[in-house]
Amino acid sequence: MGHGIAQVCAQTGGFEVTMRDVEQRFVDNGMRMINDSLQRFVKKGTMTEEELGAVRARIHPTLDMNEAVQNADLIIEAITENPPLKKSVLAEADKHAPQHAVIATNTSSISITEIGAATTRAEKVCGMHFFNPPQLMRLIEIVRGLRTSDETVEVIKDVSRKLGKEFVVVKKDTPGFIVNRILIPALNEAVFLVDEGVAEPEDIDKAITLGLNWPMGPLKLIDYVGADTHLFVTDVLVNESGDQKFRPSTLLKRMVRANRLGRKTGKGFYDWPKTN
Repeated sequence: MGHGIAQVCAQTGGFEVTMRDVEQRFVDNGMRMINDSLQRFVKKGTMTEEELGAVRARIHPTLDMNEAVQNADLIIEAITENPPLKKSVLAEADKHAPQHAVIATNTSSISITEIGAATTRAEKVCGMHFFNPPQLMRLIEIVRGLRTSDETVEVIKDVSRKLGKEFVVVKKDTPGFIVNRILIPALNEAVFLVDEGVAEPEDIDKAITLGLNWPMGPLKLIDYVGADTHLFVTDVLVNESGDQKFRPSTLLKRMVRANRLGRKTGKGFYDWPKTN
């Protein structure tokens, strides 16, 4: 989701954005996806080529962490749902960022308190959970950690408004926050239905989109998010809460082991054309 967040910050927010990743191919792919997304706005007539160029000029790709954060006012982390990896990346960012900088994590399930403790500025660490795709989805969950200051929450509220987003504030650092605490059991139940042979994925998704008016079926949503990311989230919820209502299906685990992750690998519950 990092490229989508970078795009909305540069496009809607008008911010100068440095987009950092660990390999050049990831950076290049992110910039390609940003350009493809912007071109769709141009084709729809909601953006001119000149405006597209201005947005692109505000996004500065890099591989260097120091270059990425040394002049930052706000750092938004958007890597995979892996607690040790998130803490390692943000601890590194913390070392290079100016003292006033706020650190936001796009985690959908991991404890903000735990992530904040990996830095020297826990009071300036906050959850800023975007939804996929960030360019279109209107909601941001703002999540307080145990030591997150009121001032930090106000900064994230202000930035969210500038991005044209609605927001909700999660007052207690609870696993899954609001949306995923409700959504994850529903997605998992859809996978159980497939595993039990109750119905085909297409019919399960059709039942939910037409019967509950969801914009996308649960299995297609897992393919968009990535089965591996979804499994990370379910594992975090089970481990943090101890509640078996979040338990993942063995089918989901088998799909991750087989690299059937959805759209990003070309095959999940559905077949997808490769994007890179």
